[in-house]
Amino acid sequence: MRFPEDVPVLTDGGPGLVLRAHTAADVDAAYEMCSDPEFQRWTTVPVPYERQHAEGYLLDKIPAGWRDGGMWAWAIEYDGRFAGTIDLRDGRGNGGEIGFGLAPWARGKRVMSRAARLVVQYAFEGFGWDVVVWRAFVGNWDSRRVAWRTGFREFTTVRGSGVSRGVRYDEWVATIRSGEELEPQGRWLTIPVIDGEDIRLRPVRDDDAARVVEGSNDERTKQWLPLLPEPYGDDDARTWFAQIRESAATGEGISWMIADRASDELLGNVSVFRLNSPSGNEVGYWMHPAARGKGVMTEAVRLAVRYAFGELGCRRLFLRATEGNAASQHVARMAGFRRVGTTRAESTRRDGTFENLLLFDLLQTDAAVVESAG
Repeated sequence: MRFPEDVPVLTDGGPGLVLRAHTAADVDAAYEMCSDPEFQRWTTVPVPYERQHAEGYLLDKIPAGWRDGGMWAWAIEYDGRFAGTIDLRDGRGNGGEIGFGLAPWARGKRVMSRAARLVVQYAFEGFGWDVVVWRAFVGNWDSRRVAWRTGFREFTTVRGSGVSRGVRYDEWVATIRSGEELEPQGRWLTIPVIDGEDIRLRPVRDDDAARVVEGSNDERTKQWLPLLPEPYGDDDARTWFAQIRESAATGEGISWMIADRASDELLGNVSVFRLNSPSGNEVGYWMHPAARGKGVMTEAVRLAVRYAFGELGCRRLFLRATEGNAASQHVARMAGFRRVGTTRAESTRRDGTFENLLLFDLLQTDAAVVESAG
């Protein structure tokens, strides 16, 4: 193929977006984009990034890719400005990979989701490919959201498969096949901020780790959550935070940090999970020792329950409490849950013995119970 003559111009008919051939006029904007620390964090561009790197990529490598095959890259133009680059690469076996990067000023406007849909569609219709593969370093949630919005499926973690600047990283991998809808599959749950009288439910932040570590090493916490690592460290907190975000991305669960409304200090956690189960959805909670005995968890569970029955459309919620955990049982009852059974010797202790678990549930039709309890 000739460059730039044979580079197809792609548009979706919407405002502002054009995919076109790169030009020398894009070099300065590309250099600025690739100098962004967040861009460098998730890509394999050289660091430090110099203007000559942008010149070599845009003026040599991209034209060669179109002429010789193996990589086909478009400039993303948005509102008349160079906003990024998106490409298809490989092409062997009637398929290949997609890659993309966006300038900071254009992020958060769904520019890349629109561009990715255009390029994937061209891969199937223009190149006749059967499959397109997306991959990103684990933790690059912006890239994963683009892939999800474009219709990529079967997100999988492949350990150590990515390499950047001589270091190996875990990668997410997903695919989409010709004939499949270029639409999101399943729910990606947004974790809202919910204000109560004295507390706030909010998404997890990385700087919550210190309080989580502190609370998780408390003896009472370890008694009722015996599967927690011991000792519990920063890496354990970060692993848990990743699990929270993964659950939201797959529609499996939503998890809030409970914070003081005035100080924003972390007080605990409340979650609604197993959301993909038709039989019922589970509620779980955890409290920092400094916040116990103040009614904080009861208020947090009530707020989570109202959201679950309302915005999440849950039909039945249930929770489980160890038979000896009177505080957890009290929270359940104050939040409107009813005890409906006991599962014998189900809860594992750290010493290898087992305790009974008490089962509580609440139906959406019982919602008035929650309101009257408040």
